[in-house]
Amino acid sequence: MHRDAGEAPASGGRRLQRAVVLELLSDAREHRHSLAELGRQLGARAEELEPAVEALRRAGVVEVQASEIWASPAARFLDELELIAI
Repeated sequence: MHRDAGEAPASGGRRLQRAVVLELLSDAREHRHSLAELGRQLGARAEELEPAVEALRRAGVVEVQASEIWASPAARFLDELELIAI
């Protein structure tokens, strides 16, 4: 995949979704992130991040409440089974 010089490393649909999941699972405990916080950590703009988070929410991978985002219990369980390598 070609990346423009100004493009954030985590930008792009699937790649950004993976980055979101890995960031949320990297916390030992259930830490809730804001969209702005995730954007800063991943180097992604809100207009890129919102559809990625929404797709993950629809798939049951993340939970979203108001402005908070966290890994779903199912995603955490798969991580505990070591099916998600971080």
